[in-house]
Amino acid sequence: MKKAVYAGSFDPITNGHLEVLKRSLKIFDEVYLLLAVNPKKRGAFTIEERLSMMRDSVKDMPNVKVDYYDGLTVDYCKKVDAPSIIRGLRAVSDFEYEFQLAAANEFAAPEIDMVFFMARKDENFVSSSSVNELRKGGVDVSSLVPSCVIKMFEKKGL
Repeated sequence: MKKAVYAGSFDPITNGHLEVLKRSLKIFDEVYLLLAVNPKKRGAFTIEERLSMMRDSVKDMPNVKVDYYDGLTVDYCKKVDAPSIIRGLRAVSDFEYEFQLAAANEFAAPEIDMVFFMARKDENFVSSSSVNELRKGGVDVSSLVPSCVIKMFEKKGL
């Protein structure tokens, strides 16, 4: 069985994330959708809220397991015996960050491969941060995120 880990802060999960996930399921038999909190980022949603939105977003995808880990993603990969990490690329600016991340991961665990998916043109500007900013500005973001995210925005008064 081919396994992979798709890690991110998912604050919140977007349709772009889900599009990368669906495409990865064409290659991998099982994907762990891993909430990996970046301590440098202040989240709009709690860990529990993000996990709830992630689970709701993939409830119809039996080959996806949602989990949380506060250590290195490569260590989580070893724990679940997944030799690949999935990452999405939107723009050239993403490439520089992902290149550095890939180098660090290779240094820490050379047996773990990074697999990159280019964002589709309709989602290449969508990031969790941009969704949060647009929503704060009063813009309807319902076409950019699953409905559970909109419900969570409303529940939190955002």
